[in-house]
Amino acid sequence: MATEIRVPTLGESVTEATIGRWFKAVGDQIAADEPIVELETDKVTVEVPAPAAGTLSEITVKEGETVEVGALLGTIGEGGAAREKAGSTAGKSAEGKADMTSSKVDETRAAGNGRLVEVTVPSAGESVTEAQIGEIYKKAGDTVKADEPILELETDKAAQEIPSPVSGVIRELLVKSGEEVKIGALLARIEEGADAGKPDAAAQAAGPASASTVREAERKTAEIGGEPQIEERRPPAPSAAKLMKEQDLKPSEVAGTGKDGQVLKGDVLAAIEGRGRAAPSEPAEAPKVSRAPSPAEDEAREERVKMTRLRQTIARRLKDAQNTAAMLTTFNEVDMTAVMDLRKKYKDLFEKKHGVKLGFMGFFTKAVCHALKEIPAVNAEIDGTDIIYKNYCHIGVAVGTDRGLVVPVVRDADRMTIAEIEKEIGRLGAAAREGKLSMADMQGGTFTISNGGVYGSLMSTPILNAPQSGILGMHKIQERPMVVGGQIVIRPMMYLALSYDHRIVDGKEAVTFLVRVKEVLEDPERLVLDL
Repeated sequence: MATEIRVPTLGESVTEATIGRWFKAVGDQIAADEPIVELETDKVTVEVPAPAAGTLSEITVKEGETVEVGALLGTIGEGGAAREKAGSTAGKSAEGKADMTSSKVDETRAAGNGRLVEVTVPSAGESVTEAQIGEIYKKAGDTVKADEPILELETDKAAQEIPSPVSGVIRELLVKSGEEVKIGALLARIEEGADAGKPDAAAQAAGPASASTVREAERKTAEIGGEPQIEERRPPAPSAAKLMKEQDLKPSEVAGTGKDGQVLKGDVLAAIEGRGRAAPSEPAEAPKVSRAPSPAEDEAREERVKMTRLRQTIARRLKDAQNTAAMLTTFNEVDMTAVMDLRKKYKDLFEKKHGVKLGFMGFFTKAVCHALKEIPAVNAEIDGTDIIYKNYCHIGVAVGTDRGLVVPVVRDADRMTIAEIEKEIGRLGAAAREGKLSMADMQGGTFTISNGGVYGSLMSTPILNAPQSGILGMHKIQERPMVVGGQIVIRPMMYLALSYDHRIVDGKEAVTFLVRVKEVLEDPERLVLDL
């Protein structure tokens, strides 16, 4: 009996997802709960586990396609016969592999060490043929545990960590950060079960002469700067070669800045300019009329980088929010003196008691919850011709990461203390930067806070996080002259911006909301007294 694989519920505000990559192909054996396909939304990337064990009998959607929640992704058939066949095939494959490397494996074992295990670039889907080496976490000679990440691979669809298949010592690391590799390319060799202090099993098994050869190669490598010189630099790019020929330039006269020393057109132009400056003894020519760079010269200095799928989705959803909502922004400013004084007075005691630093986000989150109770329209959303009022405050906190903007959610923030809010924001921020946010961390937000002030922003108009009806923009605290009680004084001021959906929130409500936030922050005792 076939078992269907369908797009799971991804949160009340998420209605569709894009197929990132399939981990399995038709005919592959699958264990229950084993990740089978990766889905990407505007908020998070999630792996869909197999609902049952068996054989993947059908894939109905391809990588890159966008599907709705509940859509059929594929089917799993019963895997009894297939499992036996796969086991038999795997046994033969392993037996054949052992035959091809039997001498090396036997010698390694005779030396008292483990076998060498190869780590290769895994398949990332039928439309992906190559990847780029991202961050490398380990180096040759390091000890690794099974499933511990060795390096990161980046494709145009996703970034994934490559784990070690066994515990042991990395004997060879064959790639460098930034290098392009094909699917199936060899990344590293790991000696299973070895300790970092023991010698390389391959060199030990090969005998003294081989070991000395290895040491000699290492010595020569060190003499030339630690990089094995096994390839000559790439030939010049076609446009560069044509220009070199026209200008009668030799390859030795041009320093290549491309990959593996390849000469680019911009390098040739720089060499031509440098050659003109290096000939002061020649008769001075009449001054040349400066000209604008040609389109070809401009193109040689450009860099084209493909958008990540997460960035494409973020761009689409932000534009959808602009097209759907009647978005408007209103501003106010808040004197941060009281909050800063309170924070300065109690920050050490607060950290000692709660184990977390006292920041500004705790105060702002509580102030927002206070204002949302008075102005519930800002905490509501539109569903067709209905307005859904949320009698709880799930506050989204926008976090910028290397891969894009994500908005994890502090659930029931109105029921939490400032200390509890600070702890949860710290946990979510760390998880966002490490790419470890779960679907539960991203779902159900009713209002969002975006702190552009951490980047130095003085004023901005944040975009709504649909289907929410409001987002508060925090900004840089800057000392400015203010009139207080008829006197000009210097105060730490912050501009506040509330973007809201004018279809559901009236201007009066938006202004009142900001005024309530301002009042609470300028007089934090209101939070204690619930005023």
